[in-house]
Amino acid sequence: MGCCGSAERTKREWRPLEDRSCTDLPWFLLFTVFCVGMGSICSFTIVTGGAARLVFGYDSYGNTCGQRNELIEGVRLSGLDHTDRKFVFFLDPCNVDIVQRKIRSTALCVSLCPPEELNTYQDLKRFAMLNGSELCSYELAAHKYPGLPERFSKCPRLPVPPSKPLPVFNRCTPVDISCYAKFAEAVVTFVGDSSVLHRLIAGVAASKEIIIGLCVLALVLSMILMVIIRYISAVLVWILTALVVLGSLAGTSVLWWFYIDHRLYGNHTSNRAKEELQLSRDSGQTLLVYAGAATVFTIILLLLMLFMRKRVALTIALFHVAGKVFLHLPLLTLQPFVTFLALLLFWIYWILVLLFLGTSGNPVQNEETGLTEFRLTGPLQYLTWYHAVGLVWITEFILACQQMTVAGAVVTYYFTRDKNRLPVTPILSSILRLVRYHLGTVAKGAFIITLVKIPRLFLMYIHNQLKGKENACARCLLKTCICCLWCLEKCLNYLNQNAYAATAINSTSFCTSARDAFVILVENALRVATINAVGDFVLFLGKILIVTSTAFAGVLLLNYQRDYAEWLLPLMIVCLFSFLVAHCFLSIFEIVVDVLFLCFAIDTKYNDGTPGKEFFMDKALMEFVESSRRLERAVERGRSRVKEAVSEGAEMKPMVSDSGGGVAKQKSSLSEEVGVELEGDGGEWEELQEFQVYYLLVGVLVDWVLTEQSDFVLCLSEDVVLFLCIYLPTSTLFLFVSLLQAPSPTPSASSQSATVNAAS
Repeated sequence: MGCCGSAERTKREWRPLEDRSCTDLPWFLLFTVFCVGMGSICSFTIVTGGAARLVFGYDSYGNTCGQRNELIEGVRLSGLDHTDRKFVFFLDPCNVDIVQRKIRSTALCVSLCPPEELNTYQDLKRFAMLNGSELCSYELAAHKYPGLPERFSKCPRLPVPPSKPLPVFNRCTPVDISCYAKFAEAVVTFVGDSSVLHRLIAGVAASKEIIIGLCVLALVLSMILMVIIRYISAVLVWILTALVVLGSLAGTSVLWWFYIDHRLYGNHTSNRAKEELQLSRDSGQTLLVYAGAATVFTIILLLLMLFMRKRVALTIALFHVAGKVFLHLPLLTLQPFVTFLALLLFWIYWILVLLFLGTSGNPVQNEETGLTEFRLTGPLQYLTWYHAVGLVWITEFILACQQMTVAGAVVTYYFTRDKNRLPVTPILSSILRLVRYHLGTVAKGAFIITLVKIPRLFLMYIHNQLKGKENACARCLLKTCICCLWCLEKCLNYLNQNAYAATAINSTSFCTSARDAFVILVENALRVATINAVGDFVLFLGKILIVTSTAFAGVLLLNYQRDYAEWLLPLMIVCLFSFLVAHCFLSIFEIVVDVLFLCFAIDTKYNDGTPGKEFFMDKALMEFVESSRRLERAVERGRSRVKEAVSEGAEMKPMVSDSGGGVAKQKSSLSEEVGVELEGDGGEWEELQEFQVYYLLVGVLVDWVLTEQSDFVLCLSEDVVLFLCIYLPTSTLFLFVSLLQAPSPTPSASSQSATVNAAS
């Protein structure tokens, strides 16, 4: 099973194992039991009639349409035989409750929906006598409709619009949906005129072929970008770096120019009122703060760019190798389709069961309307919460299966020296290994994400419900908790992804794999930061490139429609779909890059290129390693020259004892070498400390500039809380692991020590 303190497989071979064993079997059994519970909820809704009431519909007296019903105690007009009445008809279909998102009208079961408009009660009578479909309440006789005094409250509102039944759910829906314009305007808040809404919908209907074609174009562009990004990654990275640096310099210069211009010409007029002078003075101070904050941000950014420039080459090399992975494993491009299809099927099932739950339970009479509704009462009301947890856990499980599948295929590719001897279908082999051995590991990782995501969603719900009602302290506390949980979720997602890769290599349990992967990542913390910062931004630029290209093609294709207001909704649909498609495909690319980096870090840690310890890495990564070694050798030569100069200066001093002095000099030289080595190992820790301090300073300055004086203390406390809860523990953990992973003396150092002892 394995846990965080387990000694399972203490010696890591870090090779894809052929002899595997099941990992985290108890979690697989727990997940299976949970899924059985989800299925039991669906069975409960079917057995208790909730599914039938949703599909066939039911009237306001608890009778299900299209079948014989049992009498409900205390509910009049219940227990009727509606075998011939298969459709639900609303007396006032336009009476929509916008808050509850449902129709607040009396519902009846009828045998036929009115296909034409009925303007008088005489028309209602004629329709009932000809078709046998009575549109008034059950206790009213059809031939007496025109003269009954109850017709105003128990008959449909005149005129009755023509309607048609929905294909599956048997509800009579008006042919003209203009009566739902108010509801649509409430949902689409930016539309203030129903005519605008109609024009937008008409534009979508007229451009549906173009929309479908543009969506296919976005799909093709995403697949092409995944293949060619390895050729343009270097250009994208350096263009990005140049744009960021030039943009920050230009923004800072413009702010200082505004401030100087305000100081020179802002007080030119001397006949201003005191309020205007005070306003001008405040504006000058604000510009000064903006310019100062931008200057500090630019300086820190330039230092970081200077500091991280050597590590950008690794990101470019990883992008290059990732492109090769997609050429050798073309089935990787199908992973977004498979994952999306699995998620779509599960979400459809989940929504249907949720709707079934909405029509299940015990009949309850609504005190406000007097209508009969079905609600879950007592312990049954917790079924909805169980169902909601299942949405998060199973969704994360499906996404984790995708990560494990991709990680297994990439690991197989990386640790196969001869790429011509790869398995026929590494993706299918990875899927089979996942299903046979590692479903428990995936279920455990998904459950950990669920434990963090559910509280965050709950706090977001509370924040939205209390918007405008809570005080500043409560608002800041809620935002801080939500932000901390979001950061924790992102960190756990990244750690889980690398834990799945470690499981694919060593076939270890989740906690053991997470621990091993975490140690590897901490030892390469700055490389991880560079790859995530630069790589994610490059992929974001790729998404923007796909969206803008698709939107530009859409503008060209929609140009024949001169009513430019009709462009809005089709272009929004196309841009949203293209971004989602690009995100799905480039997320696979991002997973491949992250897994390649973990394999690269393992390769460089346990192999050195000597016989018996040959590297597994690609040529592009090998070139990066060779260039890094050349740089290290140049640095070592510079250090050796400094040491020689120091030793020559020491030889000119009088020596008390040749043997003792020689031994002391050799010992001091050895200690200097060890000190230099430890200093090099501690550089990552010092650089990470500096980066976090800079990050905290930038956060404080941004809050100082962008918030009011009354909220600055609260925002400052939020920054401090984030620093204490996230950045400081990360640094402490990094230092702790660095101390645990302190390297043993090298063979050369040991041999030098033996020589010193022999000489002494």
